[in-house]
Amino acid sequence: MSIDPKILAVLACPECHASLEEINSELLCVKCPLAYPIQDGIPVLLIDQARKR
Repeated sequence: MSIDPKILAVLACPECHASLEEINSELLCVKCPLAYPIQDGIPVLLIDQARKR
């Protein structure tokens, strides 16, 4: 399940406030090395749940 592009356009990385892009059921920050999971179609934008890539 993909995130609606209109919603993705307003989401930002909680750590550095840069934009996010959806790749392989994760939201990847375009600036810092964090990847946020998408669980059951819902982005989990918690820094402690993010993985470093």
